[in-house]
Amino acid sequence: MKCKFGVDISYSVAWRGREYAYDNLRLGTPEQSYKLLHGYLHMLMDTNPGSVVNLEVSDGNKFQYLFIAFAASIHGFSYCRPVISIDATHLKGKYRGVLFTAVCHDANQQIFPLAFGVGDSENDASWSWFLGRVKSVFGVNPALVIVSDRHRSINNAIQEVFPQAFHGICMYHLLNNLKTKFRNKTKELKQHYIRTAKTYNLQDFHVLFYTLCSAVPGVKEYLEAVGKISDNWRTIRVLVAVMALRQFRASKEEAIDLSECGGDIEGEAIEGFAAVF
Repeated sequence: MKCKFGVDISYSVAWRGREYAYDNLRLGTPEQSYKLLHGYLHMLMDTNPGSVVNLEVSDGNKFQYLFIAFAASIHGFSYCRPVISIDATHLKGKYRGVLFTAVCHDANQQIFPLAFGVGDSENDASWSWFLGRVKSVFGVNPALVIVSDRHRSINNAIQEVFPQAFHGICMYHLLNNLKTKFRNKTKELKQHYIRTAKTYNLQDFHVLFYTLCSAVPGVKEYLEAVGKISDNWRTIRVLVAVMALRQFRASKEEAIDLSECGGDIEGEAIEGFAAVF
């Protein structure tokens, strides 16, 4: 205010003026907006038959959780691959909270929204509640893969609600973690990491991963600590097999030898990922 208008006022006065302007521009306060939720959800259900909404309040009739899944999303998910990406972002309003999202990709490789939720924060209870609603609406698919960042509450909620699902770490979020950890090797890290993460051939993966580890000392130990290289090796083998089976289905010209993946991996892939095809 002082720099732009030459008015010297205290922070508290500026804040009260901001809040007054917000209340008038928004045609209401946040408290009044919360009171409109029941009416909004009723109209949503009336204009979008088949949608699922869930509003939970505390014993004192205070807002706690909100879940929305539109009918178009529920119907459309049956035509999408069973790979769901979940995340949350912090809300900046008076009462804060977080916005939960669940999305997937459609046949045109476009983002297809599935469900939205609002909770108090990213904790075990709120993530378990949101994923529980997702499970009740979209069901359980034996081929389900859930992709997220490395938030501990997400991992705990997935183990509780979707224990049979494959849980993968988002490549983008993991890359940002690596950039923070290895700041002096950002260029080499990004170049080799993306090539390694996007390969679906087991032999190429070993070569590219070795190159990555050679270019960025310490990254091997970091990734192994994350758990996606050593602890969940079966997940990697299954995903490699799935990509091979997809390639075979696309070409239908020659069989692909999956023996190098180890174990009865073909049986695991066919049984666990049948819905993908």
